[in-house]
Amino acid sequence: MDENNELLDHYDFDYSKAKPNRFAARIDQESVIVVLDPDVADIFPTSEVVNDTLRAVAAALRNIPTSTTEQHKSKTPSVPA
Repeated sequence: MDENNELLDHYDFDYSKAKPNRFAARIDQESVIVVLDPDVADIFPTSEVVNDTLRAVAAALRNIPTSTTEQHKSKTPSVPA
């Protein structure tokens, strides 16, 4: 085993002693689990903060024109008929 590596090359698991995941009930079937890097988790410490921020970004993205046609439509003044 490498001195810097704390992991063994092989592990033998006794699955007869395995227990159900006690945290599984907390996870909604429609939830998506995302792992944040530590530097990001420092800024966004809770799922509520992450969701609020992503909703704000999504709302801002919806207001950005996606094509040159949409850009021209929004800049062209309407002419009364």
